[in-house]
Amino acid sequence: MANRFNDVFLKACRGEDVPYTPVWYMRQAGRYQPEYRKIREKYSFFDINENPEVCAEVTKLPVDQLGVDAAILFADIMTPLKPIGVDVEIVEGVGPVISNPVSTIEDIQNLRSLDPNRDVPFILDTVKLLREQLNVPLIGFSGAPFTLASYIIEGGPSKGYHKTKGFMYAKPSVWQALMDKLAELTIVYLKAQIKAGAQAVQVFDSWVGALEEQDYRIYIAPAMEKIFTALKETGVPTIYFGSGSGHLLKEWNKLPVDVLSIDWRTSIKDVRAMGIQKGLQGNLDPSLLLAPFDMLRDRTKTILDQGKETTGHIFNLGHGIFPAASVATLKKLTDFVHDYTSK
Repeated sequence: MANRFNDVFLKACRGEDVPYTPVWYMRQAGRYQPEYRKIREKYSFFDINENPEVCAEVTKLPVDQLGVDAAILFADIMTPLKPIGVDVEIVEGVGPVISNPVSTIEDIQNLRSLDPNRDVPFILDTVKLLREQLNVPLIGFSGAPFTLASYIIEGGPSKGYHKTKGFMYAKPSVWQALMDKLAELTIVYLKAQIKAGAQAVQVFDSWVGALEEQDYRIYIAPAMEKIFTALKETGVPTIYFGSGSGHLLKEWNKLPVDVLSIDWRTSIKDVRAMGIQKGLQGNLDPSLLLAPFDMLRDRTKTILDQGKETTGHIFNLGHGIFPAASVATLKKLTDFVHDYTSK
């Protein structure tokens, strides 16, 4: 490896002293990059996923372009669902579309258990390849049970999650069976990524903010407790992300997770005022990537100033990069974060 390994991100995850605030971006590999768009002309999303050389190239591209402090495996939260019997396609402009949504206990019992070596060997091969190529940590990831369930029940993206929540309320024992199945899948999938070489893992619960605090505590927290307790055994840092989930942070704080990834609706200052001492990741509004750079810089300064008041801050967006963002702006932003926080 030509360059010395940069472990600043891992140190921040563990709450250790760091020379500057580390930065990476959710969806940092994607359609805003001309090089990625060119690759997509030749390969479908799942084609890229299932070709370790191409997948590693896509994962590594933003690290080289932007100078970020971590890479995140290029995959989709749907990747481990295909082999267990969920018929899913990623439809351009729509997202995951599932032709066999679940509605009964029999549907859930028919879902197979994940065997990562048999079912997703390409993911593990990509992780191994990236560990040879990268000089920054590699983050593995999975979807969380509620967010996966929302697709499996609704059959695709949803605005209100009415069908999912109705299922949860009306069939609590069947819901519990689905949570157990998806919690086990998450644990097995992430442990396999860690064994292959992932140095941190993030669990994406993108849509769990649709739930109120009481429902989260009753229907979701037990599965998340199980997942993070199992991952604790590996010794790698864990991150939990959700959008629009500020009202759930006190519940999240009870979980054995290392870092809470927050969106822009809740400030770092407000999170700390709740008495939460865990590491924090975030939390720039992605839309600010389209603002004049002076405004982007000022908003970023506020986040960095609040983050620096305690150890354990990782700069990120409050959700993923979107196609209209520019490589040049992200590179400039990354450089600014590093320069502004350097000791």
